[in-house]
Amino acid sequence: MEESLGDLMASATAIVSLAAALAYWGRFAASDVKGIVGAAVKTASTGLLAVLLITLPGGAWFWLVPLGLALGALGDLLLALKGERVFLAGVAAFGLGHLAYAGGFLLRSAEIGFDGVGIAEAVVLAGLLGLLVSTEVWLAPRTGALRGPVRGYVALIGVMGLAALLLPVHDGRGVLRLGATLFIASDLMLALQLFVVRDAGRRRGLALALWPAYWGAQALIGWGAVMFWRAGPV
Repeated sequence: MEESLGDLMASATAIVSLAAALAYWGRFAASDVKGIVGAAVKTASTGLLAVLLITLPGGAWFWLVPLGLALGALGDLLLALKGERVFLAGVAAFGLGHLAYAGGFLLRSAEIGFDGVGIAEAVVLAGLLGLLVSTEVWLAPRTGALRGPVRGYVALIGVMGLAALLLPVHDGRGVLRLGATLFIASDLMLALQLFVVRDAGRRRGLALALWPAYWGAQALIGWGAVMFWRAGPV
């Protein structure tokens, strides 16, 4: 009975999280002014994912994943507000979230046993490094006084991406890698929207594209982590 109630609560939490994400996407994602309601809906959509994972059983270091989700929810709240200091605090929260994910990935991978980097991973790693280095050309010169924090955040993205590439063969690895990829893609779109693209129509398009990529990334990382921590090697 208790197990059935727990499953019901978990399902309800996931549904409400998805509903909040869809509501934010449809009503607030493309708006320059989110307001208190928009900030609350945005934060709830990712914060509930953290709540969901906290209630699920996991192994050692599993707590780092809901911590990453919670930090992402905090970042969502801060980025929905206005002001440079608030923005920097939001960037810091997301950066710490990337570190939490990377730490969880690496520590769990060490428990399972690293199995090396294949040709495919090496190619993807080269592409990731190329993307990160390229930000010195198309992004950093446009960030003004925020250049230092943006550079630091780019480095943390790289750490999380590398940790995802190093995941050993195991249930959930593909889902985690897809989530990490979407997270990086959403960060890329956010950088373009904030610092590079000036056309209002294109900025709106980026806003509408990055939100489902970002929320989907967080949901996939949570789902993949549940499998990666519970299941045996495949």
